[in-house]
Amino acid sequence: MSALTFAGVRKTFGANVALQGFDLDLHQGELVTLLGPSGCGKTTALRIAAGFERADSGTIQVEGADISKTPPHRRNMGMVFQSYSLFPNLTVAGNVEYGLRTRGIHKATRAARVAEILDLVQLGELGARYAHQLSGGQQQRVALARALAVQPSVLLLDEPLSALDAKVRTTLRDEIRRIQTDVGITTLFVTHDQEEALAISDRICVMSQGNIEQLGTPTEVYRRPTTAFVARFVGTMNEFTAEVTGSGEVAVAGHRMAAPGAAGAATGSKLSLLVRPEDLALGDDGLPGSVTSVTFQGATTLVGVRLDVLDVLVSADVGSGEADHLQIGDRVSVVVNGANAVCEPAPS
Repeated sequence: MSALTFAGVRKTFGANVALQGFDLDLHQGELVTLLGPSGCGKTTALRIAAGFERADSGTIQVEGADISKTPPHRRNMGMVFQSYSLFPNLTVAGNVEYGLRTRGIHKATRAARVAEILDLVQLGELGARYAHQLSGGQQQRVALARALAVQPSVLLLDEPLSALDAKVRTTLRDEIRRIQTDVGITTLFVTHDQEEALAISDRICVMSQGNIEQLGTPTEVYRRPTTAFVARFVGTMNEFTAEVTGSGEVAVAGHRMAAPGAAGAATGSKLSLLVRPEDLALGDDGLPGSVTSVTFQGATTLVGVRLDVLDVLVSADVGSGEADHLQIGDRVSVVVNGANAVCEPAPS
């Protein structure tokens, strides 16, 4: 049985359709990320799950029970917001204890639970401090501890890392994943940051204009995007104009290659070929061009090349040793591997 289910959920705000027949199942103990640009409907879906918004149609179910009309405080969901939303007049321990106290939990049980959950988020020594005495990352850990203290059925995270600087964001992202895995709680995570989604998720639900573009594991979404929108939104893509030369074959500036994504397209038709940087290589008998940038990234180096024949800039992700000798202006040849390319009709 699914832990959380959106079934045919539709939501409009005036003439704006935020969600169009939204269907999603979260399995028990799974972390699913809603990923997409601003206005795609991801936060609306989260707020409907929490009960802060009411769907126009469709249902929200927890373990098969319809909670669509259940008020937020009775849904047994924990929620962590972008803005922490801690009570400034309460200590760290007081914030974590708040939900337990409102539920009438015995004082000794509350104290034990607070100690347990603060240890889980590695704040066991800070229970007596107040929010203003904590860093942003520590405050967000308190918010997470408060949400988990009441042992919710589902954890909802609404852009919880976006207010933090890059280093703290990465550390806390990994901590959230560790805690979620340790507790085994079903989690719905909302973000517009593709790197966060790829790093933290069991599955990613990529959204656009109220619809699901693709639902799959991070590997599936990155390596095998099912639409051009997903290909462009998740990761970096190079784009070439190609001509179909046969079933599953194309030519880019006269260089023929296999491109399974072009299967079914009419011979002679023009396509946009979307290719990841790691599916390009510097080698012989490729597309000629000149190096415009060399960006060292540790294990790999990103090489920018302006191609002669297409007048476009491409990036090839190559092993660092391969790029040690490259200088701006050097002549190179870019070999395109179309095996994982996403194809769509070229603009007319």
